[in-house]
Amino acid sequence: MNLLDDDAADELAAAAVSLRSHLERRQRAGMGEVARAVVSKTNTVSAGGDGSPLAGAVNDLFGDSKAVYQASSLEELRAAIGDCRRCKLCAGRTNLVFGVGNRNARLMFVGEGPGRDEDLQGEPFVGRAGQLLTDIITKGMGLKREDVYIANVVKCRPPENRNPEPDEVAACEPFLKKQIELIHPEIIVGLGKFAVQTLLKSKMPITKLRGQWHSYHGIKLMPTFHPAYLLRNPGDKKLVWEDIKKVIEALGA
Repeated sequence: MNLLDDDAADELAAAAVSLRSHLERRQRAGMGEVARAVVSKTNTVSAGGDGSPLAGAVNDLFGDSKAVYQASSLEELRAAIGDCRRCKLCAGRTNLVFGVGNRNARLMFVGEGPGRDEDLQGEPFVGRAGQLLTDIITKGMGLKREDVYIANVVKCRPPENRNPEPDEVAACEPFLKKQIELIHPEIIVGLGKFAVQTLLKSKMPITKLRGQWHSYHGIKLMPTFHPAYLLRNPGDKKLVWEDIKKVIEALGA
């Protein structure tokens, strides 16, 4: 039985992120044992539901993330994130990978997280998988990379390109939600299992989700395979093309 409605769940998750960040600062300041105990509890909270992507988040407990929620531009959002130390991924990063593209884009691509090339350059999807995504955008869709917006669920590279862990997503997802809110695209293309399951709050396999329209807080969402998967499984490019043709049709409409 679900004890929280959707808005309450979103608000609780936002509060948990702020609480965790606040306590980590206390921990670094020497208030270690109590802070560590409470931080571990806040790692388990997640959000879901419809309505505004940041529903309830403005009532942030300590105000640490208020600048994020109140940002009125991508520049203000990036400044609010700052030299982020909100989760353990910061320890191994070279560059925080915020996002790139048209701030008024009708189409937004969301991936999982930065890889090695992205970490080094500070821009999403610039390696081999990124080149394939660029080909999909330019050769397949007839657009320029600068016409769309590209971002990831987490902004720092996970070690050895592993999947981000729940506490890392909880710390970083408010940034992605705010990016989506500011850009307000007509369509989001979710790239790969992790990004799609995070956006939809679903454990359903990508093979079951792809190729069908879903809704992310009222925005049309098309799941498809990640370009890195296509590098390993080129035979499935035809399936991605089927998904992308639906996006092209929807943009044309």
